[in-house]
Amino acid sequence: MNSQKARIAVIGAGWWATDFHLPAILANPNAELVALCDPHAGRLEKAAQVYSPHATYADYHDMLAQEKLDGAIIVTPHATHFPIARDCLEAGLHLLIEKPLTLYARDARQLMDMAAARRLEVMVGYPYHYSPSGLRARQAVQNGELGNLQYVVCSYSTDVYEFLTGKVAPDHSPIHFRVHGPSDNYNRADMLGGGEGHLQLTHAAALMFFITGLRARRVQAVMSTQGLAVDLIDAMSVEFDNGAVGIVGGTGNGRGAYGLTLHSYGDAGSFIADMGVGQISLRKRDGSREDLSQLKHSGDSHYFTTNNFVNILLGQEANGSPIDVGVRTVELLDAAYRSAQQDGRPVLIEELYAD
Repeated sequence: MNSQKARIAVIGAGWWATDFHLPAILANPNAELVALCDPHAGRLEKAAQVYSPHATYADYHDMLAQEKLDGAIIVTPHATHFPIARDCLEAGLHLLIEKPLTLYARDARQLMDMAAARRLEVMVGYPYHYSPSGLRARQAVQNGELGNLQYVVCSYSTDVYEFLTGKVAPDHSPIHFRVHGPSDNYNRADMLGGGEGHLQLTHAAALMFFITGLRARRVQAVMSTQGLAVDLIDAMSVEFDNGAVGIVGGTGNGRGAYGLTLHSYGDAGSFIADMGVGQISLRKRDGSREDLSQLKHSGDSHYFTTNNFVNILLGQEANGSPIDVGVRTVELLDAAYRSAQQDGRPVLIEELYAD
């Protein structure tokens, strides 16, 4: 298979697919865009005119029945991830699923078990996992350089207020969209689940789990909608499986401000990352410090997951954003939304699998 191109289908022809995944496939000499699928005829036609897939489909079931594929990239509303991914795994395809993996922990675990049973790779669309500083921090944790992790602070603040109102106006946006802009689904709980948590905080939480290797055991959360249909501001207190505790939260109302903070404190050292200001370091108990701020990656970070997926299909790279991290992130968010809906009642992760 190494001498061939990776045969890929993209399911979903919306903004994120047309701005990032589709151009990344076409820019990769080792990839072939076999099919593009979307039930929205106008959206599909417009994207196909720009990216010229070999075939287009309104129904992904027809695509799975007719095309010979190595893998599929799922870029659809969050609530649809699980059934589409399940059907693709049953068809024997490797998958790249945009974040979040699913809305519910039980569905995420089922996908992970299905993939393992079929020896299929599933990766989740988290580009932060490819940052050299994050990879070095992950290595430090795995090597025991920080000792036993005891306290974690994870905060992510961006400006997605207009998205969450469902009133984004692409024609007047300062962002340039290649084909078409975001849909009006971002304030629809039936399509996207929640707001800030499922849209944004999922990135920071996944990076936290990727670096620390922790898993949540119990979550207590409060969320504020500020009058919107979905959450805009989230705050969670978390107990992890190793006994560590932490705070995870963020706001989608940063109003022009970007801030990703991840502080992980162990009994032998700490990882301190304030990515909004570009200060990232490993600090040891003996007073030594390793500056990671200068570790830079080359290329468009939005292409990292797609390119990694192509190389996975060709047997050339390992999965840089593995499904187990996606599952842990879904567990945290599933528990947090349940807690917030029940006036902040602490929710054990094991409860998510007991219903």
